[in-house]
Amino acid sequence: MITISLCMIVRDEEEVLGRCLDSVKKAVDEIIIVDTGSVDGTKAIARKYTDKVYDFVWVNDFSAARNEAFSKATMDYQMWLDADDVVPEKELEKLIGLKKALDPNAYDMVAMKYFTHFDEQGNPILKTTRERMMKREKGFTWLDPIHEHIPLALNSLYTDIEIHHKKNHKEGDQNRNLNIYQALEESGKELTPRQQYYFARELKDHAMWAKAVYYFERFLNSGKGWVEDNIATCYNLSICYNSLGDHDKILPILTKSFLYDSPRAEICTETGYYYKRAGQPGVALKWFDLATKLGEPESAGFILWDYWGYIPNVEACVCCYELGDFESAKRYNEQAALCKPDSKAVEINRAVLASR
Repeated sequence: MITISLCMIVRDEEEVLGRCLDSVKKAVDEIIIVDTGSVDGTKAIARKYTDKVYDFVWVNDFSAARNEAFSKATMDYQMWLDADDVVPEKELEKLIGLKKALDPNAYDMVAMKYFTHFDEQGNPILKTTRERMMKREKGFTWLDPIHEHIPLALNSLYTDIEIHHKKNHKEGDQNRNLNIYQALEESGKELTPRQQYYFARELKDHAMWAKAVYYFERFLNSGKGWVEDNIATCYNLSICYNSLGDHDKILPILTKSFLYDSPRAEICTETGYYYKRAGQPGVALKWFDLATKLGEPESAGFILWDYWGYIPNVEACVCCYELGDFESAKRYNEQAALCKPDSKAVEINRAVLASR
């Protein structure tokens, strides 16, 4: 059976660190905590679980901190978690099962599902796949100061094990990531295509639409992006263009995504919105309907989960209502209810349709 070093970087995480470690401690053989400057009780909590707690001077570089944590590992595989991550109980059982069954000669890296955002009812709304465990002897190194990553190895094992990112209730520095990218930009250093992509995402999240467009377009035009990031960029650009009022650019960028791979529900749904805003509910319905039929997403990139069932069914319901097809509207609405039984939109649609 393989052994696992859990390698974490933390700062002011007293509210959630114990929850994280309790959720995973049964599956790991060593816990390493690198603290980057806590002023609360984080280190005291960490010492309840391990004596391997180290200080690291923060240099605005997440990769540097993670590499420091990895350098302390002594077990077969290095595993990372953030302090506000949780390994649900059934996923912990899978992880322990993997630990018993994994052939270290076959795989240098293990990837796991990562659910990073949830709605008010606890339903996942954003999912991706991340490198999660790496063979220590291979010397994998974290790259990029923000949105750090280790490129996936060719002999990676993709599992269905889920890690849930459960943010704490404290309001952290909402501008931290943006500030790091802006500092990189101001230093005069040329951003890599991947850095351009993630900088653009930060700009979009801060409603800095024009500058987000600039970096998204630079990334896409570089021709060096990962296919999933290319498709996500087409989606994000459509949002930015709409916010800027550049409506004539929306449809071309959405359809450009089809050059990279098969249709994604996010793209089809946004195309539906384009025609809905143009006052063409019949055309919009076709795109919303297509989004409902794409099945389970297989992408390893970021997946906006509500687009894969809930949102396009709700929107198809609205289109059918506008077209006077109330039976189809009801069918789509009930399909949306299967995705989110407690949806307020579903309840409102039911009430309106009942009156018909």
